[in-house]
Amino acid sequence: MANPKKGTNSTRRLVQEMKANVYSLEGQAVRQVELPKAFAEPVRPDLIRRAVISEQTREYQPKGSLKEAGVQTSADYKGRKEDFGSIKNHGISRLPREKLPKGRFGRVRIVPFSVKGRRAHPPKVEKILIEKINRKEYSKAMASAIAATGRKELASERGHSVDGVKEFPLIVEDGFEKIAKTKEILKALSALGVEKDLERGKKRKKLTGIARRRRGGVKGPRTVLVVVGDECGALKGARNLAGVDVAIVGKLKASQLAPGTHAGRLTLWTENAIKKLSG
Repeated sequence: MANPKKGTNSTRRLVQEMKANVYSLEGQAVRQVELPKAFAEPVRPDLIRRAVISEQTREYQPKGSLKEAGVQTSADYKGRKEDFGSIKNHGISRLPREKLPKGRFGRVRIVPFSVKGRRAHPPKVEKILIEKINRKEYSKAMASAIAATGRKELASERGHSVDGVKEFPLIVEDGFEKIAKTKEILKALSALGVEKDLERGKKRKKLTGIARRRRGGVKGPRTVLVVVGDECGALKGARNLAGVDVAIVGKLKASQLAPGTHAGRLTLWTENAIKKLSG
């Protein structure tokens, strides 16, 4: 009788080869390239969310307060009537007050509701801010986020304008990395069919409340993510386009592929980035 465990190992699921077109700077399909195995991964929103939140929490700045903040004063409270300097029967509130010459009472201090008093619940240094994630779990989340860039329906759900996009995933030849001027980057992106999404990025809204004073007080949507293989001119050429981000494939983050923990960002890959992702 055959060993069932041996039979299970011999019948593993084979990953089917996936290919995609490589487009020129003029928007014409020139050849095909084999996609990395990451594009065949199932999309796991729960893992992607954990990975993005873990990255965001690592950027938090630890907070704390001086242990003696608000209590470095001569203020004292004596509740016994017989004690020297007692506050009872003086027609004033029985709270910690500053000690003044000749037995006089000063202003209320120490208590949270007093002027220059301590805080009731100050931030604690020992509070754990970082959400940890296992390395294998993070790798699985990254592969899942990469796979989501090849799904047209997910990009549409995120709000991207995908009507004119040539293909998902969208891959461009390596000549794109050599472009250093913004107007040439814009011309190439328009030829690849993402012009409508770039127009969407210009629609910004004003923030409300105190956030209006921060970073210009406006907020705009994320548009195209350009992933390149190495340091190149495109890193500088695309930074002035509204909502566009450029990332090197070796330093790619889950928060760039899935802003706000929502996977399916419209992503443009260079052929060099695809090859490095496969390796």
